[in-house]
Parts: sequence; C-alpha cells; structure tokens
Amino acid sequence: MTTFDIRRTDPHAPQATALLQASHALMQSLFAAEDNHYLEISELCEDHIRFFAAWDGDTALSCVALAEMAGYGEVKSMFVSPDARGKGTGAALMDHIEREARALGLSELKLETGNTLYEAHRLYHRSGFEPCEVFGNYAESPASLFMRKSL
Repeated sequence: MTTFDIRRTDPHAPQATALLQASHALMQSLFAAEDNHYLEISELCEDHIRFFAAWDGDTALSCVALAEMAGYGEVKSMFVSPDARGKGTGAALMDHIEREARALGLSELKLETGNTLYEAHRLYHRSGFEPCEVFGNYAESPASLFMRKSL
C-alpha cells in the first residue's frame, strides 16, 4: 500500500507543474478548446485559490485546488497521476479540501467536470456530490457535468 501525505503546494513546483501539464494535455485530447475549463498554472497562484498535492516522499501523486468563490468553494484541477490511480489519493484530496472549505466557513462545494470522465464522476459521487445546474461563469454544454455538495 502506498503511503502519502497531503500538503499545500506551489503549483510552480516541478512535480506539481508536471501533474498539471499532464492533466491539461489529457483534457485537450478529450475535449474541444471551448469545453476545457482548467485553470492555467499562474491562475492557481491567485489569493483565493488553495492548491494541494498528495505526496509520496518527493513524488507528487495527485493534485486538487479549492477556489474560494462568493458563498461556495469550487473544486478545480483535480488530477491523479496514472501511476497513482486506485491508491486512494483522490479520495484523500477530496476529504482534505472539504475540511479546508468547512474551515473557511463555506456552505457548499461545486465543480464542473467533463461528461466522459467516468472515474472522476465515481470519485465525486463517493465524496457526496450530486448533479446540479450550471453555476458561476460556465455555459451549458453537453461536454460538462456540474455537481455540488452541501457542507
């Protein structure tokens, strides 16, 4: 069993950047440009965003960001390295950002994900998320699935 710890991470750290670049490349291979809503690495450094990674020693296994929005938290940049899939890092990161959101006094978490990212859908359902309406600045799209969780 892989052991790992979750810590706040600079998105510009080489291991974090590698995860994010792999995530962006995957999204670009699966979805049209107008249906890609990932944040650029520089955007993940903004004050209202907290970026975390699950680490096994010096190796980043997975990452997620929590964007503090008006009245809710948004899950962004969730990605698990192919080598780390099935090891629990995704679920641990979801638990971690839920605790962060509660500590910030947020009443709910929301997210947008691709309609064909079935493994992600399962993770979000197991974490207590349910489908919801479009929110924020997103537009309705058949390529997107919107989800929320009350805290």
